[in-house]
Amino acid sequence: MDDRQFRNAMGKFATGVTVVATEVGGSVHGMTANAFMSVSLSPKLVVVSISERAQMLEKMNQSRKFSVNILSSSQQELSMIFAGQQKNQQEVKFDRLGDVPVLSGALAQIVCEVSAAHVEGDHTLFIGKVTDLHMEDFEPLIYFSGKYRSLAKE
Repeated sequence: MDDRQFRNAMGKFATGVTVVATEVGGSVHGMTANAFMSVSLSPKLVVVSISERAQMLEKMNQSRKFSVNILSSSQQELSMIFAGQQKNQQEVKFDRLGDVPVLSGALAQIVCEVSAAHVEGDHTLFIGKVTDLHMEDFEPLIYFSGKYRSLAKE
């Protein structure tokens, strides 16, 4: 199988959309990620996967703290900004949960400390110990087969 075929097959898994954010030297850095999952309830752990080519990799290794912001359906533009898909990038305002930057309006803001990092293939898997969270009740932003989607109304 070639890379495109593999990528297309992985795109058949519908996911939510997150922005992972961290802060280094007073500057906030973020990236869109759909490679996110919960790992454990006891202790409370999550994992995010970051490409070796991503600028975010070095920032995560430096800060050792991050937030995962699960985006709501009204935040598609934020997803595109942090995925580098917007030509005219506007400044994004971050709130704080504890001492970590988070995005206002997200379905969930999950604050983590890096408990482990594992290099696998061309990505690093960051295991985060959840230290705080905040939730809202909005519709989620969904990504499937290369396109943003919404949940069907029941």
